[in-house]
Amino acid sequence: MKVLMINGSPRQKGNTSIALAEIAETLNQEGIESEIVWIGNKPVRGCIACNRCGDKPGACVFNDDICNVISAKYAEADALIVGSPVYYGQPNGALLSIIQRSFYSNGQSIAGKPAAAVAVCRRGGATAAFETLNLPFQMMNMPVIGSQYWNIVYGREPGQAALDQEGLQTMRALARNMAWLLKATGGKPAPGRGSEPWTPMHFIR
Repeated sequence: MKVLMINGSPRQKGNTSIALAEIAETLNQEGIESEIVWIGNKPVRGCIACNRCGDKPGACVFNDDICNVISAKYAEADALIVGSPVYYGQPNGALLSIIQRSFYSNGQSIAGKPAAAVAVCRRGGATAAFETLNLPFQMMNMPVIGSQYWNIVYGREPGQAALDQEGLQTMRALARNMAWLLKATGGKPAPGRGSEPWTPMHFIR
């Protein structure tokens, strides 16, 4: 089984990378493969609500950034972990754009699979960013994996996350919880919407 991890920081080897690497090492000890994909530091488009995903099933119509590269990896992954630095109490905007566009255009490839969010913070705003990252998972019937504390690691300057002993312990516990669920379910996604026809309501007649 394999866990796809997205490093949502513009710094490839920053504190978010340290947090995800701790998870990857523990998953490996549990016999679970993982892959960390960096979103890079080039421009990422926001969703423009064009609804043209159907013109290219399984991908966003815009193919000039990292979004579809990451989205294409969903089908081969059994679980997803997304890590982000905290900016003004929110996740990195580029990462949010990737999640929104890839889930909307290729949600069928990730729905029902276990997921977890990781927030990396200098001081405050981590819980707000953490909650924001978890919201899409809940809409996609994805079991959300917790730990012994919120999935947060602290550090500002590159490398400081390695000094947050409790934060790294939280990452290891998260990894073990993820491994346990994958083994318990055999990597089978949650049934979600497929078990009952969807009844959408917009509250406007």
